[in-house]
Amino acid sequence: MSNSAGYLLDSHALLWWWFDPDRLSSAVRETLIDPTSSILVSAASVWELSLKHHRGKLPELGDAIADLQGLMQADGFVGLPITAAHGLRAGAYPQSHRDPFDRILAAQAEVERLVLLTADSQLSAFPCQTLW
Repeated sequence: MSNSAGYLLDSHALLWWWFDPDRLSSAVRETLIDPTSSILVSAASVWELSLKHHRGKLPELGDAIADLQGLMQADGFVGLPITAAHGLRAGAYPQSHRDPFDRILAAQAEVERLVLLTADSQLSAFPCQTLW
């Protein structure tokens, strides 16, 4: 589809994949089930999901929160650490978009040449490729 190195799942897309796959676009569903697709999940998404769960916002994660890495591996998804290059790029974006999770995901997608799988149209303001 593109000259990307793979795909980066936004936090909500990961949740929907596990709990409400009908909310995913057909293009994203097809990408996720394609065994040749390289799907990555940012450490920032794991952090965001854990934070929200422990604040009571994601009760559907229940006991699964303790094994997010196992769930990701079972689906063939690979964790993507946050590097200094990602942090530097995220910090250099215009300050109009303040969500730190969105900023780091966009930076990771841009730096690593990944397509960001997201329903969040605000992320199209960043210089990364998105798909929904």
